[in-house]
Amino acid sequence: MIRTLIVDDEPLARRGIRKHLEAARDVEIIAECGNGADALKAIETLAPDLVFLDVQMPELDGFGVLEAIGVERMPAVIFVTAYDRFALRAFEVNALDYLLKPFDPERFDQALHRARASLERQSLGDLNRRLQNLITSLSANGKFVDRLVIKAAGRISFVSVDEIDWIEAADNYVRLHAGRESHLLRKTMTALEERLDPAKFMRVHRSTIVNIDRIKELYPLMKGEYEIVLKTGARLASGRGYRERLHELCK
Repeated sequence: MIRTLIVDDEPLARRGIRKHLEAARDVEIIAECGNGADALKAIETLAPDLVFLDVQMPELDGFGVLEAIGVERMPAVIFVTAYDRFALRAFEVNALDYLLKPFDPERFDQALHRARASLERQSLGDLNRRLQNLITSLSANGKFVDRLVIKAAGRISFVSVDEIDWIEAADNYVRLHAGRESHLLRKTMTALEERLDPAKFMRVHRSTIVNIDRIKELYPLMKGEYEIVLKTGARLASGRGYRERLHELCK
């Protein structure tokens, strides 16, 4: 049996997916979720084989779910969308399947057949590579994150990137400093930097990213380095290899 999870914020869409799946004898619907946060919990606790995942959802969309889980742990995915033309192009380029609302029965069966074939071949490694390509494509085309998903102590919270003062590397994690709070996120500095808007965030050291709007003062040091003073009072040191970026702020 293909253990399947349905994720869509529209009850009508969920009913439509369920109706189509009930005709498939090899599919077991294990749960339905109406938002991205519930989807994260369901994927981690229920470990479905297949997820019908809505692209457009409030708070945490389908791409946010994908990034929060991590492509290496994500089950097979059939994306569901109403109008995102760019997403459709990305899916086509990366050979990921998707369904347009309202659902066409023949197209639905085709998507399910392709997912079934992939699972039978146990080719999830290839699907994961395609999901990663999708994330890379979205990043390259200017889709920067506006919030980050934090999973800690059995709960899921969201941090708006506008609340972040600075970010530091912490082994295989990054630590987000937002006012008096700090949050640990399992992601590399380079991966996170690619998802942040460069008009708002600047890498100033191999282990430090700063929210440009939070910079209060810059103090030139030797060899082109700077001491960076934030509006919170935090003092950070820039790296020599990043001096040109800070020079631009001083012009």
